[in-house]
Amino acid sequence: MPECHLKNASGTNFLIVFRRSALFMNYPNWIKDLESSSLNSGQRAVDKRPLVLAVDDNHDNLELLTQILDLFGCECVGAVDGYAALSVAVDRPPDLIVLDICLPDINGIELVKRIKQNPKLIHIPIVAITALAKTEDRDRILQAGCVEYLSKPFNIQDLETIIRHHLKYQLAVSG
Repeated sequence: MPECHLKNASGTNFLIVFRRSALFMNYPNWIKDLESSSLNSGQRAVDKRPLVLAVDDNHDNLELLTQILDLFGCECVGAVDGYAALSVAVDRPPDLIVLDICLPDINGIELVKRIKQNPKLIHIPIVAITALAKTEDRDRILQAGCVEYLSKPFNIQDLETIIRHHLKYQLAVSG
């Protein structure tokens, strides 16, 4: 699989993997700590942070979101469209999904429905972060199966409250 390694001005590492014509992003800025630490048996340490799948077709929004989630203590994997998100979720089921509703291929509502139809994924909480701000949009998004809804631009403290609520056990164990 073709990969591209990038580093931004603040030192955050990005791995972009091109797979099945979809773009996946992984943000392992914590990898140096994992590589330098080891278990008593000589094995490498395993990242035990909760895994969050962030989905947004806007690369700047996706980068910002993954950096925020990293600050909250989450491991992040990103996808820029619905099919890529579904593939990532099936291959490596996350503990939580943060989802933009307006995606270029399948919309977020359809993606939520497909996730909820999969027995391996049905239990995963999905938080919608979207520019759709009307009351009827919010109701439709929550009825589709999202557990929370935030409209863009969102308040970071509101997002943190939601993430901590839905990952309270995992964040307590990893932190």
